[in-house]
Amino acid sequence: MSIEYAIIVKNKTRLEALIERFNTKAQAKFYIESLGGNFDDYELEHEIFQTSLNSLQTKLSGLVKNKTVERVYLPSFIFSEKNLIVVIGQDGLVANTAKYSKGCPIIAVNPDKERYDGVLLPFDTFDFVGGVEKVLENNYESKTMRFAEAKLNDGQRLLAFNDLFIGAASHISARYKISFNQNTEEQSSSGLIISTPAGSTGWLSSIFNMAYGVTGMFEKKLKPKRPKLKDNELLFVVREPFESIRTQTGITAGIIKNQNHLTIESLMPIGGVVFSDGIEKDFLKFNSGAIATIGIAEETAKLVIK
Repeated sequence: MSIEYAIIVKNKTRLEALIERFNTKAQAKFYIESLGGNFDDYELEHEIFQTSLNSLQTKLSGLVKNKTVERVYLPSFIFSEKNLIVVIGQDGLVANTAKYSKGCPIIAVNPDKERYDGVLLPFDTFDFVGGVEKVLENNYESKTMRFAEAKLNDGQRLLAFNDLFIGAASHISARYKISFNQNTEEQSSSGLIISTPAGSTGWLSSIFNMAYGVTGMFEKKLKPKRPKLKDNELLFVVREPFESIRTQTGITAGIIKNQNHLTIESLMPIGGVVFSDGIEKDFLKFNSGAIATIGIAEETAKLVIK
């Protein structure tokens, strides 16, 4: 199937979000500087991004018809098999886009290498053209990425490219019953993170940083390691589990693969949530009576590589 349209996916810069909040750039500047913030950094970030975006749009227009879509519209945007997706922004935007990509090839572009790590952004505004040309010729290499899936007992489901969070919507403790590897216990914690291989360098890595930092206070020879997951694996971690008369801490982490599912039963009358990839608007209610089964989804995303 030939590509007829490229869809550029972008997000608002921090400056654009501030102007939207305060109505004018001058008011936004006054607010930030009155609190001692550096407004120049917001302006610089915006200028670099706009320069990169303009360059990308100009070069892409010489190759294929295209249009630009803001991240906020992704859940309602319908991609077709005749689309090529070009994401320009932070790594998280790749995750947000991938869930709705329906198998379309994704070329991820880093607009500012001095600011973004670019773990999921193999291209820049110069070399992405080669990637586009290969996709148009149907002669490209790609990496298939797997999603995590949360499926509720009422039939609702939620996909995650990076990670799922299960817990309370606020900062109160989450109460639930957890079952894994034929073991079951009741827990109270700050919630669970379930990470894919793509997400293991993100939110999950911060949990490892905390764990090694605390342990390092007492064990100086400890050498930090980072999780390395296979394509067919998910890693779950319980955040800050609390032991009490009713709650246990025997199940704190584990690898989910193949048919080895994780099951969570909510014991929260209100305020329980399952949300995906750090986007709080992308969530399922997870209150008493809800049971979530966590595993690897059938859907995949296709990231173009160099």
